[in-house]
Amino acid sequence: MTDERKFDGLGVAFAVAPDLGDKIGAWLRALGGERDLSPLTLEAYGRDLRQFFAFLAERNGAPPGADDFAAVAPADLRAFLARRRAEGLTSRSLMRALAALRSFARYLERVGEKRASAFFALRAPRVARSLPKPLSAASARAMANPETRAGEEREPWILARDAAVIALLYGAGLRIGEALSIRRKDAPIGDIDALSVLGKGRKPRVVPIIAPVRAAIDAYLKACPYALAQNGPLFVGARGARLSPRVVQLAVARLRGALGLPDSATPHALRHSFATHLLARGGDLRTIQELLGHSSLSTTQVYTAVDSARLMEAYRAAHPRARSGSPRYLDGAPRSLAR
Repeated sequence: MTDERKFDGLGVAFAVAPDLGDKIGAWLRALGGERDLSPLTLEAYGRDLRQFFAFLAERNGAPPGADDFAAVAPADLRAFLARRRAEGLTSRSLMRALAALRSFARYLERVGEKRASAFFALRAPRVARSLPKPLSAASARAMANPETRAGEEREPWILARDAAVIALLYGAGLRIGEALSIRRKDAPIGDIDALSVLGKGRKPRVVPIIAPVRAAIDAYLKACPYALAQNGPLFVGARGARLSPRVVQLAVARLRGALGLPDSATPHALRHSFATHLLARGGDLRTIQELLGHSSLSTTQVYTAVDSARLMEAYRAAHPRARSGSPRYLDGAPRSLAR
């Protein structure tokens, strides 16, 4: 007998033994309540747990129960992570999956189940620290312009909607989830030049909304064929329901093709571009930290490395002695810059 159902409207179904079914639901509710995790994080954790249980059921030949979870060996866990890696998961996603499994193991131990030691014996995958890849200012502006997609066979209001979302990502530095969580009554249009958003960990912040972004949202609202409820979502899909992040990702993919941009030109790259371009124009790190909603300044400081890298690229391309073999230069740059 299996307990297969969906929990808390997350769209995540689990095929497990009955003794685990209620505990999964309680764990997800605890994450949402006590730790105040966002719905997107809860959904990701739920998917990670479901995929592990499906792997365990295949390995054991039966839906797993609490004792099966506690009996997992490090070799089982390594095999699961290796399979997910082969399916294309990045080290960061594997690290999140292991964090979800550890969280559930700790929860089971708190409610009286056996300790699942294997989940704490394995070292998390290493995540390479890579620099954000911002777009040029011209490319970012082109992505937020509905005329860029004028040749597509799509309704004008949908093109205006996508342009408004992209304008928020680049013009206000929002995450895609933050932009899509805005309610109709909070739409920054007209004289409303600021917006309150809930970021990671449901941490609130206020971001200024510049005139071009307000104009893009106003153009979308005027073109939208639906009567949007004041407490409902600002951005809706073709059938009037809340807009999915996947729809925005696909729209950005089409823009990449139209503009000849690399695969790194994603919705999140627009947020990176917002921060990088502010820093390049003299914005200070503390202000950019507040605008992005980073809890730590060290997270924001990565953009100083991006700006330095762009400076070096410009130097190597433009300076007449950048490629000189003179001993005064190191790797084509003055020693004072190369340090």
